[in-house]
Amino acid sequence: MTDNYDLIIDRRRLRKKVTFWRICAIVLAVILFITMVSPAGPVKGPYVARITVEGVILENPRQLEIIAGVAEDDFAKALIIHINSPGGGSTASEQLYHAIRQVAAIKPVAVTMGSLAASGGYITALAGDRIFARETTITGSIGVIMQYTHIGELMDKIGIGSQKIASGRLKGEPDGFNPLSEEARKVYQGMIDDSYDWFTTLVAERRDMALDEVRALADGRVYTGRQALSNGLVDSLGGTPEARAWLKEEHGINPDLPVIDVDKSPRERLFEEFLTTIAGKTPFNEVLSLDGLVSLWQPNSY
Repeated sequence: MTDNYDLIIDRRRLRKKVTFWRICAIVLAVILFITMVSPAGPVKGPYVARITVEGVILENPRQLEIIAGVAEDDFAKALIIHINSPGGGSTASEQLYHAIRQVAAIKPVAVTMGSLAASGGYITALAGDRIFARETTITGSIGVIMQYTHIGELMDKIGIGSQKIASGRLKGEPDGFNPLSEEARKVYQGMIDDSYDWFTTLVAERRDMALDEVRALADGRVYTGRQALSNGLVDSLGGTPEARAWLKEEHGINPDLPVIDVDKSPRERLFEEFLTTIAGKTPFNEVLSLDGLVSLWQPNSY
């Protein structure tokens, strides 16, 4: 009796393993099929283009080429820029801003904010004709910062010295080994102030605000989407549906046009749709996706 019971258990385990590997084989076959047959050419027919600016903003020539391609594509009737970024390089953000404004000179551009659209992310957002934020979006952080690490005191304690030979007093400043000289501090503060003036002037121009009003908001602090709406840094609350509604009301863009993520290849788009279909939302991936301001209780650890 015991032998028969063990045999039944083993067969059940074997069936489960076979079923698991069959499912894996089917999934792999579907992925292979999508990769082999999915079209690699451009979108045919009218559509709304969407580009996502995500993570730390760095210089990205390919992204700039994609944005320029939207301006040249007659099928692209509008552009939605979705931002989920804490910012990044000032120059990289400036490049994004100008590239998007070139599109806006030809066709309407809406900006939607995710969890984060701060600092350089907000510079990028200013390029849009209409800015939409979520109520709990973190945005703002209008300002410029330069940081460096000073380890000179630590090196003195462990008996390590540093020597420098330079062509001028300010060459190689700051070097991280010696305190920043007052002369160098003034030079770098001047650079920060100049970049800050550029940033605040851009905000004043794009948001139709007085410069003094902008500078009162531009002390480096961040704002929620609701706060940004009340102080004039964004236009509306919402996301893609609200952006589509605005495109229809203000520019007559058909709301039934497909939204195409032009910064992803056709294969990537099909693969994502496939994964969404078979996986859906699970407690595991919802935990992994938590970011920004989190609405849950967390006790102090002390």
